[in-house]
Amino acid sequence: MNDGQRYAVCVEYDGAGYHGWQSLKSGLPTVQQHVEAALSSVANHPVSVVCAGRTDAGVHGCRQIIHFDSPADRVERSWVFGANTHLPDSIALRWVRPVSHDFHARFSALARRYRYVIYNTPVRPAILPRGVTWNYRPLDEQRMAEAARFLIGEHDFTSYRAVQCQAKNPVRKITHLSVKRFGDVLVIDIQANAFLHHMVRNIAGVLMAIGCGKREPIWARDVLEARDRRMGGVTAPPYGLYFVNVIYPAEFDLPEDALGPGFIAPLLNP
Repeated sequence: MNDGQRYAVCVEYDGAGYHGWQSLKSGLPTVQQHVEAALSSVANHPVSVVCAGRTDAGVHGCRQIIHFDSPADRVERSWVFGANTHLPDSIALRWVRPVSHDFHARFSALARRYRYVIYNTPVRPAILPRGVTWNYRPLDEQRMAEAARFLIGEHDFTSYRAVQCQAKNPVRKITHLSVKRFGDVLVIDIQANAFLHHMVRNIAGVLMAIGCGKREPIWARDVLEARDRRMGGVTAPPYGLYFVNVIYPAEFDLPEDALGPGFIAPLLNP
């Protein structure tokens, strides 16, 4: 079968009910499994997709970018609304655009961005309990921001990746890392060329330990230089983590979206 046209797609999803992005042989529910089934229904043939960055169980996506090939003659609106009728409420295609075969959702990406949302109050939240990470200890965002500065730049992030991480090279380049408070909500905003398995959650765990006074800001650098995961402390929960952006070369002319998640976007995107 002719591969046909290549399409780039923006996918938004609440990851709380899924075992991550990637399809599993076990048959446990994943986001990719649902997206491929929905697109296959519209295309009338099996569709396989490639994503910009796989997310773990419980992690959300505001602007996950994927691509797929299809010879089916469908307009963009038909792909979006047709697929969305076959998707659960927790997953939606935001847009579909035809692109050249030079585009690759993963390998064409120049950078990826995550936001980690912390609800910092003594009492656990009943609203969005899987949309934020709750931390009952008072967090000092200035101490966290001071610690975050040690991680900006190109480093060996062995201490900040999961033991089971399969990446051959632990070196990554963080170009942006900030910590900001909006009332009871703290947001860790991080952009890098790529991320290691659990890298953002391990950074968040270190920053929260520093924010509550258990450690000093310099500890973030000490953990980094140790190149030993055992030095890094607790991996933060997945619930407050959002994959919010992928940056591609301008030549692909993909739509630009306001960075999420939507419930805090007005605070972060003035």
